[in-house]
Amino acid sequence: MKVRATRIEQLASEGNGGAKVVKKMIEKLDYYLSACQLGITVTSLGLGWLGEPTFDKLLHPLFELMQLPEALTTTISFIVAFIIVTYLHVVLGELAPKTLAIQHTEKIALIYARPLYYFGVIMKPLIWLMNGSARVIIRMFGVDPDANNDAMSEDEIKIIINNSYNGGEINQTELAYMQNIFSFDERHAKDIMVPRTQMVTLNEPFNLDELLETLKEHQFTRYPITEDGDKDHVKGFINVKELLTEYASGKAINASDFVHELPMISETTRISDALVRMQREHVHISLIIDEYGGTAGILTMEDILEEIVGEIRDEFDDDEVNDIVKKNDETYQINGRVLLDDLNEQFDIEFEDSEDIDTIGGWLQAHNTNLQQNDYVDTEYDRWIISEIENHQIISVILKIEYNQERKTPEELEEETDD
Repeated sequence: MKVRATRIEQLASEGNGGAKVVKKMIEKLDYYLSACQLGITVTSLGLGWLGEPTFDKLLHPLFELMQLPEALTTTISFIVAFIIVTYLHVVLGELAPKTLAIQHTEKIALIYARPLYYFGVIMKPLIWLMNGSARVIIRMFGVDPDANNDAMSEDEIKIIINNSYNGGEINQTELAYMQNIFSFDERHAKDIMVPRTQMVTLNEPFNLDELLETLKEHQFTRYPITEDGDKDHVKGFINVKELLTEYASGKAINASDFVHELPMISETTRISDALVRMQREHVHISLIIDEYGGTAGILTMEDILEEIVGEIRDEFDDDEVNDIVKKNDETYQINGRVLLDDLNEQFDIEFEDSEDIDTIGGWLQAHNTNLQQNDYVDTEYDRWIISEIENHQIISVILKIEYNQERKTPEELEEETDD
């Protein structure tokens, strides 16, 4: 019951004969539990059958010396036999072996698998009869005996992962990857996209010199192509690597021939679904549209992968900083696009009136649409200072925190999570 099926699977694949037997028994656990129950019941009945006459014989000389009546000696023998046999049966026959098996689950399972397996083979007709009768009775109470409830919930898997980390089976990086995978399906395209105001586009028509100048400044691989500079009219995207490869070969090129169709994805699409679509269409960039059909931003394959593996930096990303940077124990610099859920998890901050708001920048603007650089918003324990703002979009903020006895530091919260 307690042995880990995954560990047995591993041992069986390595050729361990005992593990192969255990694997068969796990697959028919109900049958072998019945075999165990049969063995235990028969043993109990046998001990009871032999116990009373055995103790009666052992105690008979004593009873004769005491000149006790025959009826009384029978009663005393029964009571003594019942107490001693029950004690030995429970302690030596069940509790001690069970404790030993729990402490050395894998070893005991491999040792006793074959005896139990062969006992199950020998007693198959009787076990089949008892199991069949029990299933009929269970069905009379409206319970399906074949129902499979072995699947674990997401929360149970998270607990297993955390226990594996605390036990040293996986490292911090592996734990982070697994935690990111579970939160991956909860995010939407709008949570990780490059917003419209930060999109770098090329206007059609454009020439090679304009492309090279834009590439020199921004150093991206792919650029959306707009019509007359209107980001609501995106005609496609251009892959700079593809174009420059042709240009380096000395061929005469027309930039418009390298414009590819840009798939459109709703901002409420889950990023897992966005990933599947981008894989299916073999593209690394997609256009994110809002509920009115306008451009909300763009989503790249790198944005999606970073949700699992963390920040991906290359030789052109030296000027990038983390979304949350600790300045000192009470001061943090935070990207305006950081999600409120992430801040709540890391800092134990509750954001009021945030039902339809995702990011800290959006939450601050909901409080005051006229915020300027160095303006601030105070809450019960925090002060949020606008560090950088562009076209009414909050790029970054400074968080100043005041901790009290009820509110814990990020380090204390992380220790609780590990526990």
